Formats: sequence, structure tokens, C-alpha cells
Amino acid sequence: MMNIGIIGFGKMGQIRFDSIRADGRGCVVGIHEPHQNVFLPEVRMYATSSELIADPNIHAVFVCTPNYLNLPLTIEALKAGKHVFCEKPPAFSAAEVEQIMVAEKNSNGKKLMYGFNHRHHDSIKKAKELIDSGTYGRILWMRGRYGKSVDKDFYNDWRSKREFAGGGILMDQGIHMLDLFLHLAGDFDEVKAFVSNLYWKLDVEDNVFAMLRNKQGVVASLHSSMTQWRHLFSLEIFLEKGYIVINGLLTSSGTYGEEVMTVAKNRTKAPMATWDDEEHIRFNVNNSWHYEMTHFLDAMIENKPIQTGNSADALKLMRIMDKIYSQNEA
Repeated sequence: MMNIGIIGFGKMGQIRFDSIRADGRGCVVGIHEPHQNVFLPEVRMYATSSELIADPNIHAVFVCTPNYLNLPLTIEALKAGKHVFCEKPPAFSAAEVEQIMVAEKNSNGKKLMYGFNHRHHDSIKKAKELIDSGTYGRILWMRGRYGKSVDKDFYNDWRSKREFAGGGILMDQGIHMLDLFLHLAGDFDEVKAFVSNLYWKLDVEDNVFAMLRNKQGVVASLHSSMTQWRHLFSLEIFLEKGYIVINGLLTSSGTYGEEVMTVAKNRTKAPMATWDDEEHIRFNVNNSWHYEMTHFLDAMIENKPIQTGNSADALKLMRIMDKIYSQNEA
């Protein structure tokens, strides 16, 4: 049984708490949450994050805090000899991820995993399986749109302030889509982007348009937006012999609609695919939190490597984020 401490018991901390309890191989024995009252009689409440991290009874630390705390808390926990699960973003830059990797290397084999749960959605797992099978040939291009609507209450949210969030909609949502691009097509070398705050006029961006290209010629287009006026998730993957399209995403809020994958294989003459050729697969349960927790607990208990969501993945991702933000017009 892995004894686990959670730093930050907002929405994500509570989601992780439930996932740990559902798995059954971990037990949350400690929580640090300074901003709200938590009533869990079976769990010790710590006055500070450092007190929780220093407790020798805790084997693993979950960092579920505002973004600016991810870097220092991850390094502190690794130095204290703890396994670490940290929510995204891993840090604010690739250079900061490299600092974390030094602490990871010196941690005597402790596991470090980042919370990119979108990789663990059943639709993405199915898409990855189809792509890796070679049935549809190689990827030619991808297009990802990830947007949401916010209102003036957002001005009071820590996510609206660069010093706490590190960025706007790209750091909040677009980072997930970029991570999926990397997961499905490998790394990207060239980045062109427009970053703006045309509407909300905050010190974080409300729109990002980015184009990525790798050495194999695969181009991926990203639009991440806070002026979508409705929540939207759409990932399109076009391959030599067909396409895979995922629209909607199962979330706790339910605001992105149902999660539906559309798959079609090319025919021998134009139009190479028609509406009648498409197969539609609907996903009714969000298993991503469970799959992600299983992966992390397997790694800790059975001393397996973190296969997805590791620090190498984080470094690739933040290098692209750096390139996009370097073209910031905000």
C-alpha cells in the first residue's frame, strides 16, 4: 500500500483522491490545502506543503496546485525522496523542466509523472492503436481545436494572471492538444504562431494559432481559444489511407459534448471517402483518471518506467511551448 500526500485539494486534488481510493493500492494519508476547509477525519491535515513532503510516512506526493508552484514543489518532493505526480503544466519553460530532470536524476529512481489525462481517454487510446497499426498508413497532417467560453469572473481567477499561471489559454488547454500531437506523431521541429489577447485584454493570451512541422513533413495546426463562446474539442488526423476524427470530450462538467470518434478508410476513386463510409464510435465513460492512476501506481509498486507523461515528454512539450510564446503579440 502506497501512502500518498496531496498538496492542493481543489477540483484536481479531489479527482486524484477519488482515483487513488478507487484503485485500492494507494491510501491518501495526508493533505495540505490552505484555501478551503477539508473534512476527512481519516486523513491528516498538514499546515504547510513542506511539512507534508518531509513526513517519512508518505511515499508519494501529488502536486495539484496553481501552476507557479509545480516547479518548486516537484523539486522539493524529489529531493525528499518521494515519488511525484504533478498536474500540468510541468513548469513555465523547457529550462525549468531541465532543472526538474536534474532533481529526478538524483532521486535514486523515484518516479515522476505529469497529469496529461487526455492521452488516457479511450478515444485517444483507440486512435493511437489505429495509427500504430499502420492500417491507415502514415500521418499526413493533423488539426486540433480546443476552446472554451469564459466570463468576467475569469478576471478573479489565478489563471488570468501570468505570474501564477505562466500563460493563458495555451497553458491551460492548448498544452493538452500539443501533447496529443506529440503523442500521435512524434516531435516537431518548426513552429510558427500568432499569440494574442485581442478581446479579454489580460496579461495572458486568449487565442493561439500555431502551425507545427516535423522532419517527416507532417504538419499540425492548433487553435486554442478563450473566445470560442462555447466549449469545443476537435482533433482531426488525416492519414494516407483514411482519417480519424474525434469530436467532443467526456469531462466532469459535460460541457464539451459526447466523445465521438469517426473513422473512414480510403476507397479506390474520388471521393476517396463519403459520409456513408464512416464508422462512428461513441464513448460513454471517462476512464482517463483511472487509467492514468493505474499507470502511476504500477510504476511505483512494480518499479516500471513511466511510459507516457514522463519528464522527457514534458521537455519536448515545453520546448514547443517556448517557441510559440516567443512569437507572442500579447
